[in-house]
Amino acid sequence: MHRSLTFRAVVCLSTLAPASLLYAAADPQVEALKQELAQLKQRYEAQQNALMVLEQRVRQVEETPAAAPPKRLVRSPSEPSKGTQTVAAGGSSYGQSLKDDSEPAQSVSNLYDEASGFFGGGKFSVETGLTYTHYDTRALVLNGFLALDSIFLGNINIDRIKADNWTLDLTARYNLANRWQFDVNVPVIYRESTYSSGGAGGAGPNASDATVTRDPQIGDVNVGVAYKFIDESEHWPDAVATLRIKAPTGKDPYGIKLREVAGNNNLSVPESLPTGNGVWSITPGISLVKTFDPAVLFGSLSYTYNMKDSFSDISPQADSKVPGDVKLGDSWQIGGGIAFALNEKMSMSFSVTDQFARKSKIKPDGGDWQSITNSDYNAANFNVGLTFAASENLTIVPNLAIGLTEDSPDFSFSLKFPYYF
Repeated sequence: MHRSLTFRAVVCLSTLAPASLLYAAADPQVEALKQELAQLKQRYEAQQNALMVLEQRVRQVEETPAAAPPKRLVRSPSEPSKGTQTVAAGGSSYGQSLKDDSEPAQSVSNLYDEASGFFGGGKFSVETGLTYTHYDTRALVLNGFLALDSIFLGNINIDRIKADNWTLDLTARYNLANRWQFDVNVPVIYRESTYSSGGAGGAGPNASDATVTRDPQIGDVNVGVAYKFIDESEHWPDAVATLRIKAPTGKDPYGIKLREVAGNNNLSVPESLPTGNGVWSITPGISLVKTFDPAVLFGSLSYTYNMKDSFSDISPQADSKVPGDVKLGDSWQIGGGIAFALNEKMSMSFSVTDQFARKSKIKPDGGDWQSITNSDYNAANFNVGLTFAASENLTIVPNLAIGLTEDSPDFSFSLKFPYYF
């Protein structure tokens, strides 16, 4: 179009030039030609401006298509924001409403907080959590022998234990320069266990039960420190090293006496229930978190070392007191899962955790170390979690854990309320 206008202008000038020379003396004609030339220049400039506007619109359409995919995070969401607020309220897609590529949606940041343990919403956090855990185990105990390969002579004992535990967790965390994090956790535990047994007096239909409760009491207080030694990049995940120490502040299980239930000599129940394991423990670990829009992958590995300790009584028998040493079995825990943001305010996660431990040992004073039968375990759980950002400072995190092995609880449901300052 530019070349066409230029050519027309040149043709007009070339055709008018001889006329202007021949009629130079005719002033009205010269003035008319000048006016026509000025009009052509104005039209040419208008066409130029229209072309520039059209080119700008084309570029905008090419750079921002109608259905743009979510923007990829260019930094770890746990890092503090350098600009304005990270999210716009009411956004339909967490990637499309970002004001800056470096500022993720709040739901994505909450995923990082839950997966890696770090929080970027502030330097200080207080969390209140309530957890309900239910156990229901059954065992068939045969005490006798099989006669004629088909007749059992002896006692048949059917045991069942139902346990309901409520734990109120109070946790405070402090974040230093988004690199170090320190926390302290204080659990308050309420326990109720019902023990049932059949086969009293050798009769299978006869059964009895007894319930033992423990009023709310402080459990084992624990403190932790975490250090983020790798920041997420295109090829590397966020990597956080952790160290946790648990103190035996709860009621230990050693020396609790068993009493026989009246009317059933097959059933003995503890006089009280413990709220801790009675020994110091140290747990180092590592956690990894990596974003693959719109999902977040995470994994963790930890090892718990239980220290040996001495107690004034380790015998469960009534009217007996036996001092000795206890060495709980060390354990490994591994876990991994995936999480993704549903919208600006809500995200969901799925994970599997597995903890397996060696057998525990006891050593009475003057005796040798003895392994406790069936004290080793393998507890695996499948977890379904939800993270809801109620406000800029308050997050609600429900989680359901379903037991996958016999040593795991049947199910556990927790509800946490972390508040960031």
